[in-house]
Amino acid sequence: MNTAQLERAIDYRFKRPEHLLQALTHRSYGTPHNERLEFLGDSVLNCVIAGALYQRFAQVREGDLSRLRAGLVRQETLFRIAQQLDLGNCLRLGEGELKSGGFRRPSILADALEALFGAVFLDGGFAMAETVILRLYQPFLADIDLRRSSKDPKTTLQEYLQSRRLPLPRYELRITRGEAHAQEFEVECHVPQLGVITVGVGSSRRAAEQEAAKAAYEKVCAK
Repeated sequence: MNTAQLERAIDYRFKRPEHLLQALTHRSYGTPHNERLEFLGDSVLNCVIAGALYQRFAQVREGDLSRLRAGLVRQETLFRIAQQLDLGNCLRLGEGELKSGGFRRPSILADALEALFGAVFLDGGFAMAETVILRLYQPFLADIDLRRSSKDPKTTLQEYLQSRRLPLPRYELRITRGEAHAQEFEVECHVPQLGVITVGVGSSRRAAEQEAAKAAYEKVCAK
C-alpha cells in the first residue's frame, strides 16, 4: 500500500506530503520521526471524541463521559482502525523493527494512527482533522451501549462471573516487550470453569488485563 492509497482510505489529500511522511516514520527508521505528531494527534483525538460524546449524550454525567472517551481512544480501538486502513504496510521502520514484526505491533500502529491525526491537523486544520477522525470512528460511536460502557471490562467480567457463582478470572503476564520507556505487555485471562483463555496487549499491565478481560467477557457471553 502506498501513501496515495492511504490518502484515499482516509479521504484526505495532504497539501504538504512531508507531514504524512513524518507521521509514518517510526523512531527506529530515523528523523524526523512521528513522536511529536503522535503527541499532537493524541490531543486532537481526545478533543474530537470528547466533543462528539458531549453532543450525543446530553444527559450523561462527566464521569461516564470520561469512561466512554477512554474506551474510544485506547490502544485497542486505535489498533483496530489502523488495521482497517492497512497502516502497517505504509510505515517506515528500522531494520530491527521490521524483522521483529513491528508493522503488526499494536502499540506502533496505534501511535502511528495518532501521528496521522496530528499530521492532518497540521496540514488541514482542526475542522479537517475532526472530519477524518469522526469518519473513521463512526462505527465505534454508533456501537456505544451506555448499559455496558459505564464499567471497565475487568469489573464487568468479575460481576458477570459472581452473578453465576463462578470463581474470579485469573490474569497471567505472558510477555513484556520493548525498552523501559516504551514497554508493551501481553496478558492472559483465564476462566477455567468455562474453558476460556484470552489474550490482551497494552502499554501497561493494567491496560493489557483490561483488553484480555474484554475479550473474555465477549466469549463467556457467547456461550
